[in-house]
Amino acid sequence: MLNRADNNYNHYFNVIAEVTNGIEAIAAVRQHRPDLLMLDVNMPHAGGTEVLVEARRWSPQTRVVVFTAIETVGKIAELVQVRADGLFCKSDDLDELQRALPLILSGTPVICSRYMQLLEDAPDAAALTDRERQVLSLVTAGRTNREIADTLGISIKTVDRHRTSVMGKTGSHSAAELIAYALREGLFDPGASA
Repeated sequence: MLNRADNNYNHYFNVIAEVTNGIEAIAAVRQHRPDLLMLDVNMPHAGGTEVLVEARRWSPQTRVVVFTAIETVGKIAELVQVRADGLFCKSDDLDELQRALPLILSGTPVICSRYMQLLEDAPDAAALTDRERQVLSLVTAGRTNREIADTLGISIKTVDRHRTSVMGKTGSHSAAELIAYALREGLFDPGASA
């Protein structure tokens, strides 16, 4: 997490926090309300998408830049839908990010050229809401409706409504089919720590 060291947007920043997992990232955003948050998509305990959604909730003015090595259309589209301010591929040259920072800090979203091409070439996918994505993420982590309700602070009935909606939008009829959908669309990384 970074705060600008001066007000002329010359790329000078002070690092105000570094974290090792998604839960720490959310807590740090709540505490510091940084100007810029740089996230990896795959973090232990809460992925980049979940952290981004929570960052928007606790610090709406924070600009969020996401890095990933994932090149599945579903995951890239998800990150665009949850309003990442910047979206960059880990294997790309960082010059593109450096050139994009003034735009990002002024409120203009920037997606790297590799991901823009990927999105332009892809067919449209089912659009899930932020809450539906959270529920899908927890379903893929093997959580029951009660556990999901407790985690998200909502009723079991509401979880069931979101789960039914996700199943309808994805054409799934079981938790196994939801997990298969999430894997196919790159919305779930079975190698990531829970």
